[in-house]
Amino acid sequence: MDQVILLISCPDQKGITAAVTDFVFRLGGNIVDADQHTDKQDNVFFMRIAWELEGFSVPREQLGEKFRPLAEKFSMAWELYFTDEVTRVALFVSKHLHCLNDLLFRYKAGQLKGKVELIVSNHLDAEPLARQAGIEFLHTPVTPATKHEAETRQLQALKAKGIELVVLARYHQILTGQFIRAFNKRVINIHHSFLPAFVGGSPYAQAFQKGVKIIGATSHYVIEDLDQGPIIEQDTARVNHKHSIEDLVHKGQDLERVVLYRALRWHLEHKVLCYGNKTVVFE
Repeated sequence: MDQVILLISCPDQKGITAAVTDFVFRLGGNIVDADQHTDKQDNVFFMRIAWELEGFSVPREQLGEKFRPLAEKFSMAWELYFTDEVTRVALFVSKHLHCLNDLLFRYKAGQLKGKVELIVSNHLDAEPLARQAGIEFLHTPVTPATKHEAETRQLQALKAKGIELVVLARYHQILTGQFIRAFNKRVINIHHSFLPAFVGGSPYAQAFQKGVKIIGATSHYVIEDLDQGPIIEQDTARVNHKHSIEDLVHKGQDLERVVLYRALRWHLEHKVLCYGNKTVVFE
């Protein structure tokens, strides 16, 4: 059944939960999920609440205006979503295809609520996967001399497709400020470690030489300050002296797959709320 999802953040004070739930109740909404959190250090209240559209007395196009007086009363930042409105997604990838493979498998299995409209790559390696999945493929070779031209083509294609979210599924290019500003908090990346450890080239070789006991992966929103965006999800795997570099690569790729999937799924289900350079994830 189609639902309304409301995300809220505001200064913490008494009565917020009661006011929001009463608002839904008075207008005939049946609440199916509600979660909240208070950051005591910053005195900020966060809430995610979902209710059924059926029987709700306010048309969706009027709901924002109807809620606005309550939002202003509590100085809320808020976002409204409807579960029957599907997010359009583009997947960016270079030559490492393990994350792309995993996301396409999960997408075809119905585990992701968005609609993948486009696969973009600076190489041709992913084209057979795109063709097999029936998804349009855009090849945009990137060199220092052609980077601006390539990004311009990419942004034009994203606009033409109505893309709302970009997922960097191991895309080995640094996005420029113009791209990031066009998709503010709407670009998700997967990083091969706990940021910022072992950044740059050959991260698993660096980890091997260091003799690490844990490796990890981090999924985060992309901002202009490289690899410093709000973190959505992280995970780890234990390693020891018996593991080769190849073992670390395989374990790391497994982590990258599942961490990126979780981050993307939570974003598409409107379970991630950004504030400052942090996130609240309503799992």
